[in-house]
Amino acid sequence: MSAGAPARNILVGRAKGPVLATGEALSFWGGVDPANGRVIDVHHPLHGVCLTGTVLMMPSSRGSCSGSGVLLDLVLNGLAPAALVFSEPEDVLTLGALVAAELFGKTLPVLRLSPDAFAGLAQAGSAHIDNDAIEADGLFLPLSPPATAALALSDADRAMLDGRDGEAARQAMRIICAMAAQQGAEELVTITQGHIDGCIYASPANLTFAQTMAEMGAQVRVPTTMNAISVDLAHWRDQGVPPSFGAPAARLADAYVRMGCRPSFTCSPYLLESAPSAGEAVAWAESNAVIFANSVLGARTAKHPDFLDLCIAVTGRAPLSGVYLDNHRKARRIIEVELPAGADDAAWPLIGYLAGRASPERIPLLRSLAAARPSRDDLKALCAAFGTTSAAPMLHIEGVTPEADGGAADDADHAMITRAEMAAAWQRLNEGPERVELVAIGSPHASLDECRRLAQALDGRRRHPDIAVIVTAGHEVIAAARGDGTLARLEASGVKVLPDLCWCSISEPVFPTHVRTVMTNSGKYAHYGPGLSGRAIRFGSLADCVAAALTGEAPRRLPAWLS
Repeated sequence: MSAGAPARNILVGRAKGPVLATGEALSFWGGVDPANGRVIDVHHPLHGVCLTGTVLMMPSSRGSCSGSGVLLDLVLNGLAPAALVFSEPEDVLTLGALVAAELFGKTLPVLRLSPDAFAGLAQAGSAHIDNDAIEADGLFLPLSPPATAALALSDADRAMLDGRDGEAARQAMRIICAMAAQQGAEELVTITQGHIDGCIYASPANLTFAQTMAEMGAQVRVPTTMNAISVDLAHWRDQGVPPSFGAPAARLADAYVRMGCRPSFTCSPYLLESAPSAGEAVAWAESNAVIFANSVLGARTAKHPDFLDLCIAVTGRAPLSGVYLDNHRKARRIIEVELPAGADDAAWPLIGYLAGRASPERIPLLRSLAAARPSRDDLKALCAAFGTTSAAPMLHIEGVTPEADGGAADDADHAMITRAEMAAAWQRLNEGPERVELVAIGSPHASLDECRRLAQALDGRRRHPDIAVIVTAGHEVIAAARGDGTLARLEASGVKVLPDLCWCSISEPVFPTHVRTVMTNSGKYAHYGPGLSGRAIRFGSLADCVAAALTGEAPRRLPAWLS
């Protein structure tokens, strides 16, 4: 925010309501119930609070790119906050509010305040927001107008913006230009591929948006993969999924396929043969995929919100801002990690989870991990867990990730993850009872190596008859597992391997209705699971998951490397 502008409009509008302030960012997807506006993230200070009609104040959002869809659904159903007030740059919820205004004529003010102005407004009981000012309990804050940018548009960009390439491309380019302005971009970048996150049926608004764009004639211009969806597309009827959910979820997937997207249906697009190379500019949504692409592959993508992902794929252009640019990819927080000797694979999602909490708004550089030689699956788990607790689109690991040697920015500060903090986080993610009824693997989608390690750990033994074991994976991984015999070994042990779905989008009855407690090796699902499923969660290593699958028990104790 520029000097002399303590309060700025991002999206203009009028609103009034009680002030609801929190110092901790919130993911609307997995954190807010779109049916009633209540916070369902059991780890957030606002858990149980209804956001409807409030002037919601928080530093930024975090977590899933799907938060834009949840916000749009809340807006369309009259359940949204009256206004959103941030103290840091924020894209996901801003994009949801922008789409509500652009496509559906529903305005929701979005503001950004300086730290001092934010702190002052947070003390107020209620606030009234007009186009050019905030009034709250005697506090008066003039609002600067939204940022404008003289974008250097190409002839092709202007053709789309003028509607010469159809209404869908025009609307997509309008949204992209509006986001570019609030991000401070001066031009757009050409991208080589996209990955769509908005194909998950997180709320009816996702379907409304996709059908609206499809009816306008939208077609993607670049190769575009699709995230996991909310049903097993070929089998949901046989699985007993109610048509009231299965049918719109399938229509949502079909809408994106009609627009030219590839039905890859995986939340791990970096496992596909089409994964981008280092330095390649792409446009991915889905938080874990974005973080892995930037951090591990060295590709370049902003953490694009749902809906913006399609707009970029339709135009082939994205705002040239954030981590598309060299100077925004440097670490601005250095985190020393006290990794205990003998740590197993559960350490990596735990470290990612804590790194996000230690660096919720800036890119970190993690130190003291290279000697442990993390595998690709370890890094997948770390990036996914990091994405649940941080808004940052990437991280660096010294001696491991490709851009870590570039060092940190001169103004980088320091933090630490201690063994004691790891033990406390372990207990926080293990509040469920010792008796479990379900083992959940594949959040994000399991790799072929992960499937092989699970089969090897089971070693032909069959799961306990009262315990369900479900792995979610992409079609390519399942085909490879079928080809090398891994799938047959898993099925012989009673393991069910499902395509299309991911744990964060699975619903009953595919998620067994009798289950009260879930065991998982995913830090991401350990965080989101209680709010999304209504079940208790236990977290541990792959070996812990296998033990639970065989016995139905997950003893409540710290692992040996933490105790």
